[in-house]
Amino acid sequence: MFESVPFIAGSPVGDDGSADVEPGPGWVIRVWLVVAAFAVVTGWRSVTVGIPVRDPGGEVLRSRVAITVGIFVVLALLDAVRRTPRGRRRSHDVLTTLRRRWPGRRLALAAGGLLAYHLVYFSYHNLKSWDVLNAPRDDLLTRVDRALFLGHSPAVLLHSLLGEHVSAYVLMLVYESFPTLVSVSFVAAVVLGDRLRDGYVFLASMIWVWILGVGSYYLVPSLGPFDDVPQDFAGLPRTIVTDTQATYLAQRAHLLADPAAHDAFAQVSAFASLHVGVTTVIVLMLAYYRRRTAAAVLAAYLALTVVATVYLGWHFVVDDIAGLAIGLVAVLLGLLTIYPGSTVRLMAGRTREHDAGRAGTSPGPARSSEPAEEGP
Repeated sequence: MFESVPFIAGSPVGDDGSADVEPGPGWVIRVWLVVAAFAVVTGWRSVTVGIPVRDPGGEVLRSRVAITVGIFVVLALLDAVRRTPRGRRRSHDVLTTLRRRWPGRRLALAAGGLLAYHLVYFSYHNLKSWDVLNAPRDDLLTRVDRALFLGHSPAVLLHSLLGEHVSAYVLMLVYESFPTLVSVSFVAAVVLGDRLRDGYVFLASMIWVWILGVGSYYLVPSLGPFDDVPQDFAGLPRTIVTDTQATYLAQRAHLLADPAAHDAFAQVSAFASLHVGVTTVIVLMLAYYRRRTAAAVLAAYLALTVVATVYLGWHFVVDDIAGLAIGLVAVLLGLLTIYPGSTVRLMAGRTREHDAGRAGTSPGPARSSEPAEEGP
């Protein structure tokens, strides 16, 4: 057993999964308390609207769990190959490394964390579906966007700047790559790191981003610029994006017309942009894991995502601003969920340094670089 400190403080485990032992189960319990609380909220909302939780065609829960299992297996095998010394990468040696990395206890913890994520994601999608029962306020968001851009439509400005043909297809590819990025990223955080608890920071942050995101949907119900000001996007070519937007509006109409239908399930909400929020989480997590090059690449991807959401009509600019804020808060809550003591101490230390800097004084004698042991 080793000191339980965040990734930024070190404490690598290495290839031996049996050495990945934490002082207590508190961090896992906290994750499941969040999951349970969100499930209660989902159940309460289901009773309130009179619509049961649904997984149409198994697309939200069943199929995504299967995809996660497949990605986990592939990444675990690739990781075992990477960790097996060169010249000894025969199948027997790779499988030996794989077994060392994933003893039963560690595998169960990983599976539990991934299941927690999927249960929250399932609840999120049901709550998002029921949000369409609220009156949309897109006109408010349109006015805010126009005020920010001095009376102009930010989407129209982008169309004028970037054109309405090649850029539409490029930004479509950026936007549509998001599900793949998400599906791989949270599994990779669990599989590729030395310590499972550090992977849980990513999972907890992702759990929080979905929770905060659906809360923002209810705060300002909306459909998006493509519905509120469709004339702003009339010059764009027909792509998978325009087809998906039409499908989402049809799903919404179906749910509103017949909420009791077994396939009545909606998927459209604009405020805030979780394409932006989730990508922000991924960028911040890469920085947390000290993957600076990958973080820089994903930061550029985030910038393109912001442009794509506005250009294609999915989101208002204010949606993207809110998404950035939600991503930042989600990471903070993720750290507090998994490493509460160390996160509070880190924040307090930076606050003291900031205050001392403003006062023009020294923040005081340097403390030991050795972090205190994190409780369960």
